[in-house]
Amino acid sequence: MFSSIRVKYSLILSSAKLVKRNYKGNHNAVELTKDRYKIKRNNYSVINDKDISFFENQIGKSYVVTNSDDIEGNNIDFLRSCRGNSQLLLKPKNEIEISQILKYCYSRNLAVCPQGGNTGLVGGSVPVFDEIIISLQRLNEIYSVDEITGIITCGSGCILENLENEAKNHGLRFPLDLGAKSTCQIGGNASTNAGGLRVIRYGSLHGSILGIETVLASGNILDLMSNFKKDNTGYHLKHLFIGCEGTLGIITKVAVLCPAISSSINVAFIALPSFEAVLKTFVKAKKYLGEILSACELIDEISFKRSVETFNLNPPISGYPFYMLIETSGSNNKHDEEKFNIFLNNGMENGEILDGTFTGEPGKISEIWKIRELVPVSLIEDGYCFKYDISLPLRDFYKIVLVMRERMKNFDVDVCGYGHIGDSNLHLNVACKGFSQDIYRKIEPFVFEYTSKLKGSVSAEHGIGFLKTKYLPFSKSDEAINLMRNIKTMLDPKNILNPYKVLPQE
Repeated sequence: MFSSIRVKYSLILSSAKLVKRNYKGNHNAVELTKDRYKIKRNNYSVINDKDISFFENQIGKSYVVTNSDDIEGNNIDFLRSCRGNSQLLLKPKNEIEISQILKYCYSRNLAVCPQGGNTGLVGGSVPVFDEIIISLQRLNEIYSVDEITGIITCGSGCILENLENEAKNHGLRFPLDLGAKSTCQIGGNASTNAGGLRVIRYGSLHGSILGIETVLASGNILDLMSNFKKDNTGYHLKHLFIGCEGTLGIITKVAVLCPAISSSINVAFIALPSFEAVLKTFVKAKKYLGEILSACELIDEISFKRSVETFNLNPPISGYPFYMLIETSGSNNKHDEEKFNIFLNNGMENGEILDGTFTGEPGKISEIWKIRELVPVSLIEDGYCFKYDISLPLRDFYKIVLVMRERMKNFDVDVCGYGHIGDSNLHLNVACKGFSQDIYRKIEPFVFEYTSKLKGSVSAEHGIGFLKTKYLPFSKSDEAINLMRNIKTMLDPKNILNPYKVLPQE
């Protein structure tokens, strides 16, 4: 029989608080994006006192921020890879105020950068130059929770963790779960089509979001709200804005379909001797756990050590090259435990699983998940990290980590990989003491060329943002990119919405 939790955890941490703590870095140490990446500013207008007076009259003086110290945190991204130089931060409260702001900006040719929780990893949520930052944090109302249909309707500024808790109070499970859930906002999640930890069970937001409301560059409010999963009335326009990263419109409201909460949740944290064993275990997880499988995560040895050592965690197992976190969600605990035991015992008998722990206790499940959720934070806690969010064929899923280690052997770096093996999404990381042009040039564009040769995606779930614009052609044909440009031109002819993002610069 597979063992249960055998070690008491010495520290109970909130991964969400740790993310918040790390978010406030040394601002002055971050080089301006325009200097680091040698970008030329487009021909936009520059804000003046008359502009500021207009915004103060529309949304209130206290929600118009011009003090550079108060804006600085909004100018810098989570990874400290990008730093803009915006001189104006606006905090509207609803779609009407956003509409007024955009109508004015459109008439004045003022560029804007919509911003949610600013937890993005590709520089999509911060200005590149002096774009006006439009914060969505005040659009944080949960309008309704329908227990019969399972639909939550809310403002785009709602924090993901708050939505998760509200859903739970109504017997529902919010379909998206991220390590940054205490800070990220659902509008930003929708704008990047965030995947998260349980895509294998619940799919991406393209499938979970039933409707959206968005404000176009012209200031027109586009109502695409719906309470139906089936609606074959013409083009599904909402999908243009889910994943557009704020370049086609600013999402202000969403309707999300939530499944019923599971009464039986179990987690196993297991050790494996090789990546081949990981693949075999994943195949067997789908075979033996089937309909109750809700998450399947891979963590390699370096990722594991960084998470455990950085936050002084006391893990139930250690000392192995690979780990997997496997979660099931069902309605009959006896049935689910039996299925899990058959799966785990089979893996141990065949030598694919070396050790592990299994639990259905909520507190212990939370502690196990922290090992995985704190990996990305641990890699930037004491330095800098080049992060790559890519989709790869499963047979080649981990090979790029080994190739990159060989490529980076002359640098003082840690190369590691972790991620959602259940949906072929690898997070490749190169952690170092600080940003280095030499390291940067050694990694890029090689990592994207390698991914492209394997027919993978250069961005699995974080989007393109600013950092990956020139690599979009590795995953999209010229015809597809031209069509994307045409859509952008039609909806935002002056290119004022989140410029320099997603599409390669012409």
